[in-house]
Amino acid sequence: MTIGSIINFLETLAPPSLQESYDNSGLIIGSAQVQCTGILISLDVTEAVVEEAEKAGINLIVAHHPLIFSGLKKIQNNNYVGRTVIKAIKSDIAVYAIHTNLDNVIQGVNGKIAERLGLQKLEVLVPKAGMLRKLHTFVPTDHLDKVRDALYAAGAGRIGNYDEVGFVGDGTGNFKALPGATPFVGETGQRHYEPEARLEVIYPTEIENELVAALKSAHPYEEVAYDLVALQNSDPGIGTGLVGELPDEMDEISVLGLLRERFNLKVIRHTPLTGRMVKKVALCGGAGSFLISNALRTGAEFFVTADLKYHEFFGAESRIVIADIGHFESEQFTCDLLFERLQEKFLNFAVLKSGVETNPVKYFI
Repeated sequence: MTIGSIINFLETLAPPSLQESYDNSGLIIGSAQVQCTGILISLDVTEAVVEEAEKAGINLIVAHHPLIFSGLKKIQNNNYVGRTVIKAIKSDIAVYAIHTNLDNVIQGVNGKIAERLGLQKLEVLVPKAGMLRKLHTFVPTDHLDKVRDALYAAGAGRIGNYDEVGFVGDGTGNFKALPGATPFVGETGQRHYEPEARLEVIYPTEIENELVAALKSAHPYEEVAYDLVALQNSDPGIGTGLVGELPDEMDEISVLGLLRERFNLKVIRHTPLTGRMVKKVALCGGAGSFLISNALRTGAEFFVTADLKYHEFFGAESRIVIADIGHFESEQFTCDLLFERLQEKFLNFAVLKSGVETNPVKYFI
C-alpha cells in the first residue's frame, strides 16, 4: 500500500479541485510512491504530532490544516512550522492536508458538525458555481445503453439526491470514412447515414479525464464525437457552510446548552438572544464571519461558527443568534470523520487518531 493509494482514496472524498484558491491542500511533505506503514490523523501538524507518528512507526500524517499555508522562503528552526518541517523530513514522514476541499463537500467538516447537532434536511449554505460541466455525445442507438452505463459508472449524472440523470434525443448522424480509416459502420469513401442518439450528462469537473476515457472505451466508433460544455450552475452538494433543521424546536438557551454538550465547550461567545424559538441552524466550521449575511437570508435562527471579531457580532442585526464556539472546537470532530472513512476503506491497515492536544487557545475559568 503506497502513500499515493491513501491519497487517491482521500481525493475521492474531497477532490483537490474543490479547495479555495488561497489554500494549500495536498501532499505537502514526502513522496506518494513510498510504501505506507500507517496513518496518523490530526487536526494540525506540530513537532509533537510528528514525534507521535515516529514512535508509532507511522509514516503518513493526514491533517485538516496545512502545515505550510503560505509560501516559505526559508526553512529554519526559529518557528514551529520550520521545526516541524525539518523533523518530518528527517523522520521520513509524509504530511498530507485535506483542508477547504473537505470543507466544501456536504459530507465533510460541516456535515460532521451538523451530525453532532442532529440536524436534518441539510443544504449547502453557499453552493459553489462553475464546478459542473455537461458532456454531449452521439451514439448509434443500439449501443446507447452500453455508453450511457459507462458514463454513469464513471460518475456522471449525479445531481443532488438524484443519480443517473441524463437526456437522450434521437437523430441521424452522417460521415464519410477516408482511406486508412476502419469504420464501425459504412464503407470507406462513401457517405454513411446512421440512426444515432444524442446523449447529454452533467458531471463534476474533477472527473473529466476519467469520463472521457470511459466514453471512448465504451463507444463503438473509431473517432468519437463529443462536446464538453462549462456550466455556471451551482452544484447543490458542493460549497461553503451548511443549513439544516433541528428535529424539534428549541429555545435559544437550550441550543447553547446543546452546543456546550456536543462540542465539550468551556465557553461560547454569542450575540444577544432574540427570544425566538430555534428550528433552522446555519453553520460553518472554522472562520465563518463572511457567511453571516447568507445565514440571515436563509431565515436561520442560529449561526454556529468561529473566529469572529468584535464588530462582526453586530452583523446579527438582532435577527439571528451567532455563536462563536472556537476554531478548534468547531472542527475537532473532523479527525473522527477521516478516521471512520479511512478505517472503513482500509480494514486491516493501521489508522490512528492523534492523542496530541494541538489547540493553541486555552481558557482560564
